[in-house]
Amino acid sequence: MSTTPTVNTSESHAIELDRLDPLRSCRELFSVPLVRDVVEGFSGPGGDAACVYWCGNSLGLMPKATPAALAEDLEAWGRLGVEGHFHAKHPWFPAHEFVRDTAARLVGASPHEVVVMNSLTANLHLMMASFYRPTSERFKIVIEDTAFPSDSYAVASQAALHGFDPSVAVVRLKPRAGEETLLTEDVLATIAEHGKSIALVMIGGVNYFTGQLMEMGRITEAGHRVGAIVGWDLAHAAGNVPLSLHDWDADFACWCSYKYLNSGPGAIAGCFVHERHARNTAGFGEAGFLPRLAGWWGNDPATRFKMGPDFVPAPSADAWSLSNPPIMALTPVRVSLEIFDRVGMGALRTKSEQMAVYLRGLVEDVAGQVGNPPHAVAGQAGNLPHAVQFITPREPSARGCQLSIAVRGGGVGGPRALHKALSAAGVVSDFREPNVVRVAPVPLYNTFHDCWRFASALRRALETSGGGR
Repeated sequence: MSTTPTVNTSESHAIELDRLDPLRSCRELFSVPLVRDVVEGFSGPGGDAACVYWCGNSLGLMPKATPAALAEDLEAWGRLGVEGHFHAKHPWFPAHEFVRDTAARLVGASPHEVVVMNSLTANLHLMMASFYRPTSERFKIVIEDTAFPSDSYAVASQAALHGFDPSVAVVRLKPRAGEETLLTEDVLATIAEHGKSIALVMIGGVNYFTGQLMEMGRITEAGHRVGAIVGWDLAHAAGNVPLSLHDWDADFACWCSYKYLNSGPGAIAGCFVHERHARNTAGFGEAGFLPRLAGWWGNDPATRFKMGPDFVPAPSADAWSLSNPPIMALTPVRVSLEIFDRVGMGALRTKSEQMAVYLRGLVEDVAGQVGNPPHAVAGQAGNLPHAVQFITPREPSARGCQLSIAVRGGGVGGPRALHKALSAAGVVSDFREPNVVRVAPVPLYNTFHDCWRFASALRRALETSGGGR
């Protein structure tokens, strides 16, 4: 890291940046935990201050409007019973339709290409049931080596389900030696190399570990060029970066709603199916038949209540729905998506890039002043003082809002001790093995002053662990 400050490091500057922020009022829409509530045993001054919440990449904060919206559903259930399906303030029967347009705008799709349903990995399996149809010649699945473990489990189990050895069928994209992230050119080269043996390319749009934003349009085009289906896991991309799924020509994509989409733990997820597939209603034995796992809610609404045994797919992404959505899980999604719709991803992306540049500059200043002693070699074991280094790409076009910081050297207690010291200072971030602290300055509710507070806490933690020189 550079030892030359690239930003104004004064607290007054951070406060001024917040004063000038056109999105500053958005923070008031969310409940931000207090230091005394998130730091176990906290007893010092400052306990009533808001914490520095850097975990929107794991669980987003609760919109203040969510409890009242849920209370309306509970009241309708108690007052109306089954009639709430049609006479609640937001009727339950068409509840999934209330989030269709907002979800479509968020991911760059047409409304008929989007459905909110199930959970992320369940949706990935539903998509692969339709789109991973391997043959003896074309059976491989391409993912990134640092894919979220659930994705690795999912694709390996799909390959095995079809009788293929996952160690052969799953092609894992790895960075070059000495690099932390993937080069698009290497991804494209791997796709070209395996060519006609690839059945499916399924990569995370933003990598959960490094925070790298993939070039989704170019990779989708490359996958299609060799005849493969291309799907995306957008768990760390939806609500984080602008998306254009329809224009990129992706075959499918899935995302969760509890991270950047602030819809609560285990929130109901979302799914995109490109219209060339979503409009396909061909039946078994007909030309172009597309197999799918079917359920009642995927049946065409015009015939759904005829209660017949034959499945008639809805001419949209709804055809992949299995059951009517859980209302108490869907309502928080509606509340959050309405916020995104009002603010707009363009404005959020602008602030996100500004905050990431500012935070990175602050951390690099701290590292140059306090950490990174010359003898702290990356990856070296022992009790060397802590040193910190970003593994997230510097270029705004190559990352979302998350910055992943590798903690090098042993220090006092190792990398986890540094993370623990940050937590004790009221910073809510997370730690990923073996040595990465992930921080996500979310533009909807985080502030430039949060960035300054984090850098100050990091400075103290490095000094305490013996990182000074």
